[in-house]
Amino acid sequence: MQGQPTVMGNDGRYVSPTASATAQPVGRKAARAARASNRREIGGMPDTTASFGGSSNSLVSEARKYLGGNPTGRRSLWCGAFMDMVLKRTGHPGGGNLARAYARYGTRVSGPQVGAIAVMARKGGGHVGIVTGIDSNGNPIVISGNHNNRVAEVAYPRSRILTYVVP
Repeated sequence: MQGQPTVMGNDGRYVSPTASATAQPVGRKAARAARASNRREIGGMPDTTASFGGSSNSLVSEARKYLGGNPTGRRSLWCGAFMDMVLKRTGHPGGGNLARAYARYGTRVSGPQVGAIAVMARKGGGHVGIVTGIDSNGNPIVISGNHNNRVAEVAYPRSRILTYVVP
């Protein structure tokens, strides 16, 4: 379905959301094809390859360790806290707990790059995560905290992105 996000679960398989709140796996073959498609979309590079420097690999790798969980222990509004934790654990200065504050973090870049921080708009605030690829529609695939109260890797509509920054 066009416009519906694709989510990578903590088992490394892509799942597609259903009308209910639960998501169903789409299978290994489809997941392999999706990952291959993502690599093609970013010039054939693996989705953890740096496009602006060596730090993207460590940001993406560190964030993926927590897929499906909540390493912050917070009950709400924790995407910024997750980003802060990932940055600190990879040797970067933290950016705090507020998602929209990341718009002023690091260096602004003109578009999605693997390992860049995507700052997004949402009703009542913001959302923040790390770009891991680009889907076939040109939307960034982002790993972030507090997506349905867990760390998830999801394609977001590019219209939601306020800015991209790199540490």
